[in-house]
Amino acid sequence: MKILVINAGSSSLKYQLIDMDNEQMLAKGNCEKIGLEMGIFGHKTADGREKKIEIRMANHTEAFEQVKNALLDSEVGVIKDLSEVTAIGHRIVQGGALFSESVLVDEKVIEGIESLIPLAPLHNSAHVQGIRACMSVFGKEVPEVVVFDTAFHSTMPQKAYMFAVPYEYYEKYKIRRYGFHGTSHRYVSHRVAELMGKDIKDLKLITCHIGNGSSITAIKNGKVIDTSMGLTPLDGFMMGTRTGTLDPSVVTFIAEKENLTPAQLSDLFNKKSGLLGISGISSDDRDICKAEDEGDERAHLAHEMLVYQIQKFIGSYVAALNGVDAIVFTAGLGENQDTLRERICTNMEYLGIKFDHEANKGVRGKEKKISAPDSKVAVYIVPTNEELVIARDTKAIVEKL
Repeated sequence: MKILVINAGSSSLKYQLIDMDNEQMLAKGNCEKIGLEMGIFGHKTADGREKKIEIRMANHTEAFEQVKNALLDSEVGVIKDLSEVTAIGHRIVQGGALFSESVLVDEKVIEGIESLIPLAPLHNSAHVQGIRACMSVFGKEVPEVVVFDTAFHSTMPQKAYMFAVPYEYYEKYKIRRYGFHGTSHRYVSHRVAELMGKDIKDLKLITCHIGNGSSITAIKNGKVIDTSMGLTPLDGFMMGTRTGTLDPSVVTFIAEKENLTPAQLSDLFNKKSGLLGISGISSDDRDICKAEDEGDERAHLAHEMLVYQIQKFIGSYVAALNGVDAIVFTAGLGENQDTLRERICTNMEYLGIKFDHEANKGVRGKEKKISAPDSKVAVYIVPTNEELVIARDTKAIVEKL
C-alpha cells in the first residue's frame, strides 16, 4: 500500500509518498508560490534523484498535476502507474469540536472543514482547495482521509480548554483552546513510550515541539490534559515571529497608541513579534545564535526569554500532571539546538533532572536520551514524523472500507 500525504497551504503544497509495507518515504516535494506569476516545484526521491523547476501553477489543481507528473516521471518517478497510489491523507489544521479523530472524506466532511474556516481562515480554506484539487487530478475513486492537528488535543477537560470570557462567546462562536501540532505531539509521545519500554497509559509526559511555531503539551496516560496553543497558534510562549501569551491590555494599549486595526494587530503579533521582535535581527534562530555569540545583547535577551517561558510552561504542566516521567524535545529547534535544550534542562534540577551534557552535545535530528541513567525524569530528543502519523491513520481507515 502506497499513501500520498498532503499538506496544502494557501500558496504551497507539500507532499510525501510513503510505502506502508515498510513505512519508508519513497519521494517528497513542495509546490511553492501557487497562484503567483511564477512558482517553484521541487521533488526528491529517497534514493537521491531530484527535480527542481520554475513553473507557473495558477491553482492547487495545477500544482497536483506537477506532483502527479513527477511521481510518474521516467527519470525521477517512483511509480509506474497512478493506480499504485492506494489512498491520500490530508493534514487539516483546525477540526474544532466537530472532529476528534481522523475521518474518510465525503461532501459532509468537506462542509464541516469549511464551516471551521472562521477559526483558521488561511489554513482550512487552503485545505479544502487541496482536497478538491486532489480529487480532480487523482480521481474521486481514490479514497481520501483527513487528519486534524487539533484532534489529539480533544481529550482536554473543559477546565483546561475554556477561556474566562463570558460563556456566551463559547456558545456563539466556539471560542476555546483547541491546541495545534497535535499530530507531532501524538507521534513523539507514543514513540518515547516505546523507547522507554513502557505503556503510554502508565506515563506522564511533557512534549516540547519547538520550531518557528512552537507548543508544549501535557499528556497523562496517553491523553492530552493541556497544551500551550489556544484558539489560534498565537498563544503559548514566544516563537519565531509570534508573541505567545500576552496581557490582553497590551493589545488594546498598542491599538490605541498606534491607531491599528484588528488586521494590523494580528499582523504585528503573528509576523513581527517573538524572537524577531525582541532581537531585531531575524526569526531564524541560527541568525540569533550567531549574533549572541558575537555579543549582541538583544539576541541574548531573546534566548533568555524563550528559555524562561519554556521552563515556566514545563513547571506548570508538572503541577497539572502531578509529576512527570519524561520530557521530550522535537521539531526544528527541539531536535537541532543543543544549547537551547541544555539551557532549559540545567535550571530544573528541582524536578530530579540530571542532564547528560555530553550525550546532548552536537545532536541534530536523532533519537537520543539526553538525561543521566539515574535521572528521576528522563529527557529525550525524538524527531517528529507527522507524515507517518497521517499515513498510518489513512491506512487504518482505508483498510476498513
